[in-house]
Amino acid sequence: MREATELIIERLVADARPVRRLRPPTLRAALWLLAIAAVAAVAVLLFADLDVAGRRLHDPKLLAEMIATLLTGVAAVVAAFHLSLPDRSPAWALLPLPFLAAWIASSGYSCYRHWISFGPDGWQLGESAHCLRFILAISLPLGISLLLLLRRAAPLAPVRVAAIAGLGIAAIAAFVLQFFHPFDVTFMDLAVHLGAVAIVVAAASLVERAAQRRPAAG
Repeated sequence: MREATELIIERLVADARPVRRLRPPTLRAALWLLAIAAVAAVAVLLFADLDVAGRRLHDPKLLAEMIATLLTGVAAVVAAFHLSLPDRSPAWALLPLPFLAAWIASSGYSCYRHWISFGPDGWQLGESAHCLRFILAISLPLGISLLLLLRRAAPLAPVRVAAIAGLGIAAIAAFVLQFFHPFDVTFMDLAVHLGAVAIVVAAASLVERAAQRRPAAG
């Protein structure tokens, strides 16, 4: 029995290949975010109405909302890269929550201002359906690229990692949306934005859960 065990160990050692160590998670997150920022900047320059966007950005409340949205996305992506490693604390999942709360609060205040100014019009669907399609469409390529990178670390809790990554993806998509969103956020817009975030988070989690079940089924 001992000889058989030693033989197995010898075979494993003989067949072992060098493992390339992953870069630090914060650096990997930064590189991914920089690549996405470059693509988003080109898209905004080519397709957004920069005059309208520039006028809207003079509103400090909108600027605060956009900063909170962007920080939610960045913090969630960084947290996902850390959570993908087995030696990192699950507390990393809490990193984006303060920024998410600030995003919801600032968006809610903007909705309240719009409702005070326009009354029942604040509850109309309006362009909200376009916002939903925009966030989902942008989230798809972002999600594919990010989840593929996160899988390289073989996370022990892949569904949790995917859920946090989904939050980051959706928040970044919502941030980019503001450059193509030539009107104030209404209550319906806020509901649609949060619904889109929930859809992206759920989709990322389900995809990862299905990927984990596939080998077992085989």
